[in-house]
Parts: sequence; C-alpha cells; structure tokens
Amino acid sequence: LVTPSTVDINEVKRLALDYEVNLRYFPDGEIGLSLDETTDNDDLDVLLDIFATAAGNQAAFTDNEDFTSIVSLDESLLRNEPFLQAPVFKQHRSETAMMRYIKSLERKDISLTHSMIPLGSCTMKLNAASEMLAAGLDGLAGVHPYAPSEQVEGSITLMKATEALLCQVTGFDRCSLQPNSGAAGEYAGLRVIKAYFADKGMEQRNTVLIPASAHGTNPASAAQAGFDIVTVACDESGNVDLSDWTAKATENADKLAGCMITYPSTHGIFETTIRTMCAIIHENGGLVYMDGANMNAQVGITSPAFIGADVCHLNLQKTFAMPHGGGGPGMGPICCRKALAPYLPGHPFGGNARNAVSSAPYGYAMLVPISYGYLRMLGPDGLRACTEVAILNANYLAEKLNPYYPVLYRGEQGRVGHEVILDCRGFKAAGITETDNSKRLMDYGFHAPTLSFPVHGTLMVEPTESENLAELDRFIEAMISIYHEIKAIENGQADKTDNVLTQAPHPEYALMADDWSHAYPRTVAAYPLPWVAANKFQVPVARVDNAFGDRNLVCCLS
Repeated sequence: LVTPSTVDINEVKRLALDYEVNLRYFPDGEIGLSLDETTDNDDLDVLLDIFATAAGNQAAFTDNEDFTSIVSLDESLLRNEPFLQAPVFKQHRSETAMMRYIKSLERKDISLTHSMIPLGSCTMKLNAASEMLAAGLDGLAGVHPYAPSEQVEGSITLMKATEALLCQVTGFDRCSLQPNSGAAGEYAGLRVIKAYFADKGMEQRNTVLIPASAHGTNPASAAQAGFDIVTVACDESGNVDLSDWTAKATENADKLAGCMITYPSTHGIFETTIRTMCAIIHENGGLVYMDGANMNAQVGITSPAFIGADVCHLNLQKTFAMPHGGGGPGMGPICCRKALAPYLPGHPFGGNARNAVSSAPYGYAMLVPISYGYLRMLGPDGLRACTEVAILNANYLAEKLNPYYPVLYRGEQGRVGHEVILDCRGFKAAGITETDNSKRLMDYGFHAPTLSFPVHGTLMVEPTESENLAELDRFIEAMISIYHEIKAIENGQADKTDNVLTQAPHPEYALMADDWSHAYPRTVAAYPLPWVAANKFQVPVARVDNAFGDRNLVCCLS
C-alpha cells in the first residue's frame, strides 16, 4: 500500500499496535500486508478502522459494503483451465476418510518406527518425542519471521542460547542459525571466507582445495560461491594424500582462499593428519572450512576449532536430532572464529543484509527448540556418550560383518569412525551388485544403506547411537543371511537370474498371487529369517527400473 502524503506512518503504527496488528513497513513509506483464507470480516474491519482513523476519516465497515462492487479482477487474471482434477482431490470428503487415506500412505513408508535406517553419512538417529513437543508450541511456532524483535524476546533468547550451545560444541566464538540446510550452510560458510578476503583487499584468494573423497555438495557449493576448485587425491587407505595436499597448497599459495575438509572423512575414518592439513592451509594464507556432515563422531571428544578449522556448518537434522524427511525443512547453522564473525549472514531486512542466505534472519526458527531440547537434556556428558556409542556401534558392525563384507577403510588403529564402508565388489562374479543386496534387505525389513558412495560397488552403513544391541544383531544377521544367499548363487545352488536377490524386493501382492513362477519358495522370499515374520514390513512395490528412473524426470505408470 502507498501511504498518502497526508497520513503519518507513525500514527498507522500506533493504531495497529493498539489493535495488536503487525504490518510490514518499508523504508520508502509503503505498507505491506497479507490476507488469506483465514482472514475474516472482523480482521478486515480492524484494518479499515486503522487506515481510516490514521487518515482522519470514518471507516466504512464490511457489513455495509457490496464486495463485488469494489473488488474485481481483470479477466486476464481469472483462471480458465480446470485445476485439482485428479481423483484424489475428490475422494476423501470427511476427516475419517482423510485419516484413513493418510494412514494408507504411511504404511507404505519404512521409518525408524519399524527398524534401523542404516544410511551412511545421514545420521538417522531418534527424534525424541520430548524434543519434538516444543516445536508445536504456538508461542514459538506461531511467530512470523518479520515480527518486531520486542515482541519475540523469548524466541530470540532461545535462539541465542542455542547459538551459544553450538559454539560450545564446536569450540568457535560465533554462530548463525540462518542457513536452511547443510548445503546452504556450506555456501554460507564459503561466503564468509570470500567476504573476509574481499574486506582485506585480497580478492585474488579465490582457490579452495577439496579432497576427491568429499561430499558432492562441497565442490557444488564452492562453485556456487564463485571459487576455483583444486582436487586433492586420496591414498589407498582412504586418507587425503598429505604430499599432494602440501604440494597443491604451496602451488596455489598466492591465490589460496582455503580448503573444504570433512572430519571424520567421508570414508568414515579419523585422519591422524587432520591438524597438519589445517596448519598447511594456514601457513599458505588460507582458511579452513570444515564440513560438519560427520559431526556425530566429534561432539564431546574433539571439535572443529581443536583440529584447526576456522568455520564449519552443522546439520541439525543429523547430529542434533531434528527430523529428516521430504527434502526439508532443514537447518545448517554455521559457527566460526571471532575474526570471521563480522561476515556471518546478516538480517535480510534488518538494515544489514550482507551475506544473507535466507529470507528470514533465523532460518526455520520454529525448528530450533528441537535441537535446543536435545542439547540441554543430554548435557555435556550425554552428548559425549552419544558420540562414543555411535562410534562403538559402527565398529561392532565392522567387526561382525568384515568376514563376509570386507571393511574398505580403517584408521591407523584398525578402527572406523561412526560409519563403515562395506565392499560388495567381490560378488560381481555371481552377478550380484550392491543394489541387489540393498533391495534384498527390504525383504528383511531394513532400509537400504547408502549405495556406491563414496566408493562405487560399496555399501556405507551408519548405525548411530540410537540402535540397541538387539537391533544391530538383527541387521548383522540379515546381512550374513544375504551373504549366504549370494554364495548359493556362486555354488550353483540357486539360479543366476531367478534368485531371491535379483528378484528382490518381493511385495505382498506378488507373494499372494496365484501364479508363482520363481525357482525358490514364497516363504524364502517373504520370511528369510524366523524373526522377520513377527514384524514384517510389507514392501509396497516390486523392483523398479533404476536406470529408467534416473534418466526420465517423470516416470509414467501404466
């Protein structure tokens, strides 16, 4: 709305506050407001009274007006084509019907309510109910991101307390909650580095070193932030090649902005040279960005600041127990040393929008109470215990499964970090791939591990601290059982093309069909181990064509 020159904007603000109404006031004197389907005539009357009174007029209230005479849309703005025509929009016309429809969809999804989700580098830990409750409190969830700061002192206190806790965890001095995902956190952290060097008059420092083993988002974020990328090789043990790291840091010393490094590495091991690597970057004038994807193996036993990093991001939906799912919402806060604090993302509408990476100053602020609850309820000792058990669980899986699936990488002490990479390449002689292994795991009631990342032909498993010994043993038993199913193919006891792995998963409709043409019994397909029957997750669909799905944006089902 354009404020007439005869109207005092401060009078509008005063009247609006008297009515407990927040409007958006732009620097040029214009006023913004939003109306939706929840806005009723009483709300409109309040707005009319505010604006009329500020202009020295008497408000004409809605009961006395014919809306169609004063509100109209140009025909060019009217929709001509039909919309929401799919049957699903017309089938569920009661709360009962909608509830059952939603439940039918839920039954098709495996989740932590069924079994462990062993996705490596994803940290699929428990989202405790006690943490989740606070996210629904109206005083937190109902706050508009542009609400005046004096109206949300409680929320801001919570944000600042969470920032302080994350600084304690990382060893850094300042934190920004603004980035809306881990990838956004990477980008924000790199923008901080770029702004730092620009402010120092060293714009030529525009090169970052990234190990070949890095998460794919690392080079993508660096490119998005405008950096030149130099890839550093890894050795046969999965460690960053220190000689190559040193050589490339030295070669690019005059233009080195820094590096992106993950700790523990993406290969799931604690690299003993990490502090040396960070020191080399500093010696050549650069700054160290640490990817916090694997922070669940650090909390309480080390920190990004201790290893020598200058800035890092944290995945609240991983390490700090905020839910995953559906591509969001997420949070990727960044923490940094004091020298970089002036370059953290600014308030997008607060007069200092420098380096802002979100349209709201605290990102998905309503999610912060979840991680705050996690941090406060566990405390320092509990957080350390989580890290220790996560590492213990990963090493337990590594030792139990190594005779069947060789552990690809280990640290100098022969141990892994919080996740383990299992080599499946030896099964190719039987015509079995890591994909077959993962699809067969569905029949045992488990979500697939991470496939072929960071090494092709492998499975990466991260159990987290949330899984107890009984669940770990069930997963181990399932993996060993699949190993023996593979051996049966190698030994000629099972057909090379028609077997429980290449035909997996086996959905209920196929298991119950009158026609069963496979060379193995239905019971072997459906209940490969005795305990599977007790809590069977019925896979909703048979094997999909992965290659077709990857190459076609829309998969048409007929």
